Amino acid sequence: MPIQPVRLFGDPVLRTRATEVETFDAELRRLVSDLTDTMHDEGGAGLAAPQIGVSQRVFVFDCDGFSGHLVNPTWEAVGDEDQIGTEGCLSIPGLGWDCRRRLHVVARGWDMHGEPQVIEGSELLARAIQHETDHLDGVLFVDRLDAETRKAAMAEIRAASWFGEPEPTVKVSPHPLFGKVR
Repeated sequence: MPIQPVRLFGDPVLRTRATEVETFDAELRRLVSDLTDTMHDEGGAGLAAPQIGVSQRVFVFDCDGFSGHLVNPTWEAVGDEDQIGTEGCLSIPGLGWDCRRRLHVVARGWDMHGEPQVIEGSELLARAIQHETDHLDGVLFVDRLDAETRKAAMAEIRAASWFGEPEPTVKVSPHPLFGKVR
């Protein structure tokens, strides 16, 4: 499957709530495959559809020995323990900061065939589930940083060599869900 370009901080699709998936078809399976291939090519632990410009509630993950995807996910904390650890994002390349997340979560959603899924995760997998679900809500992990760290993070982002790169001039994508609005 083709590897897709990852959208960078500043792209409006990253700040928009993705739409619910209503059709579990070949296009959705292709999207999951493209997300997985792109995530592996980029060396990430997870990737959400908006990060490749597709405003659909889908993400993939591969961390802590677990890999898969969730469609229309929700999650809830298990217990009240938090974790603080360095977090990064493929849409904010090369940068990372300590971010507070829940230590244990259970996520629910569907697979690409419409079958119900439940994923329990701790530590890195829990962080990935929360991070990728945030992407589907138009939230970036820098929004979750404390005020002082966020201010420093924004300064580093603005100084990054990739920041402010122009959007591609070609607005048509080979991906059938790319930019599709329902």
